[in-house]
Amino acid sequence: MHIGQALDLVSRYDSLRNPLTSLGDYLDPELISRCLAESGTVTLRKRRLPLEMMVWCIVGMALERKEPLHQIVNRLDIMLPGNRPFVAPSAVIQARQRLGSEAVRRVFTKTAQLWHNATPHPHWCGLTLLAIDGVFWRTPDTPENDAAFPRQTHAGNPALYPQVKMVCQMELTSHLLTAAAFGTMKNSENELAEQLIEQTGDNTLTLMDKGYYSLGLLNAWSLAGEHRHWMIPLRKGAQYEEIRKLGKGDHLVKLKTSPQARKKWPGLGNEVTARLLTVTRKGKVCHLLTSMTDAMRFPGGEMADLYSHRWENRTGIQGDKTDDATEQADAEK
Repeated sequence: MHIGQALDLVSRYDSLRNPLTSLGDYLDPELISRCLAESGTVTLRKRRLPLEMMVWCIVGMALERKEPLHQIVNRLDIMLPGNRPFVAPSAVIQARQRLGSEAVRRVFTKTAQLWHNATPHPHWCGLTLLAIDGVFWRTPDTPENDAAFPRQTHAGNPALYPQVKMVCQMELTSHLLTAAAFGTMKNSENELAEQLIEQTGDNTLTLMDKGYYSLGLLNAWSLAGEHRHWMIPLRKGAQYEEIRKLGKGDHLVKLKTSPQARKKWPGLGNEVTARLLTVTRKGKVCHLLTSMTDAMRFPGGEMADLYSHRWENRTGIQGDKTDDATEQADAEK
């Protein structure tokens, strides 16, 4: 190995070991300033810890969740010059309260879009592969969190901690989050998934699990743009009528919608036309429903294997679930 290669490896290792040292490579100061301006968040007087720098601190919280907030500020060295070399913990808390949540939300959304668009993703039949999944996190047991995030109950007993629910969308090959919606345990995952419809790009295929089965949601997903496709397991007991056979275990079908669904979703008709694939995996018969009805463009054999990518998304999200992400709730608040 040449010395240049060795030094490059050491440099990469140091960045991974201490991720705060490489934040400047990924966060654009102009983007942060723009998000603060768009959210109406301004500083009326000059402070040692400006709001622009506090956004950096929020990102640092996500990377170093076990460190106190004021230590992250000191490590990032983001304070303006002053008489004291270090920041007081109370000053950081006050700065976080001044920052609020809207600017942080805008930074999250814009950086997700920016990084996704800048990354070359492999396509399948001209479609970007996405998936959605839901997670929830426990938050610190404080009166403020208890009021903002109602506890889930099990057999009439409340959970030990307040909880935050999130439904997120991930690009499957890079594991980059492309969109997210937050709520409380009172919000269903379908409710949060509705918020992702407008954030989903054209020429995409979104893989979903059976928990998102709603003809109204799926129909709205397809109609929101050009070639916004979806694939989901058929709900057990779902009634459908075969229109024609497209191949072995491959049929064009129509499903009737309920009056309740049509009332909730004004653009939903009496029927939804979709494609139904029947495949056998490890001796188990699986039925997959999809909006990709063009059999010439989307080969049925490849589509049957495609849904296995759904677990790439679940693997990525499960990694977040196992982390101690209690600070996420404070960041959203």
